[in-house]
Amino acid sequence: MKLKVNQDVCIGCGACQAICPNAFEIDDNGYATTIVDEISEEIKEDAIDAKEGCPVGAIEEVVE
Repeated sequence: MKLKVNQDVCIGCGACQAICPNAFEIDDNGYATTIVDEISEEIKEDAIDAKEGCPVGAIEEVVE
C-alpha cells in the first residue's frame, strides 16, 4: 500500500505524524509528508488510522 499527502489540502495539524510517526512527518514548510515509499504490514493499521483521522482528508492512497 502506498499513501501520499496532498500538499494543496494539508493544513499541517500533525495528526498523521502523531498517529503514525513511522510513515509521516511535518516538513520544513509545516506540512505533512510521507517518509516511506511503501507502507509495511507492521505500520499499516496505524497508517490507515492516520489517513482516516486527517481532518481535511489530505492523505490519499496511491492506486497504481
